Amino acid sequence: MRIIRCFFCKAKVQSVFVIKTILNYFELLSGLKVNFHKSSVEGVGCSYPLFQHFAAILNCETMKTPFKYLGMPIGGCHKRSKLWEKVVERVRKRLS
Repeated sequence: MRIIRCFFCKAKVQSVFVIKTILNYFELLSGLKVNFHKSSVEGVGCSYPLFQHFAAILNCETMKTPFKYLGMPIGGCHKRSKLWEKVVERVRKRLS
């Protein structure tokens, strides 16, 4: 089972350390282990070098938009039909 974590915070190093602390407490309290190597971080409204630094602090990868979440495109121009072609094709396959 893969758990998707989503955090929104100000683009500050202090906020990233708070998130890492929260995840460490989660590990201690639940007995589960956060796999940072399978995790990734995306920066919205901040520079790429800045969120690369955040990824280094969290020991995870960076990702760029657009990306897929639960099979749906996130971060692309939703007005373009090309973005939706694969989604429409998947729905057609399931309906037939």
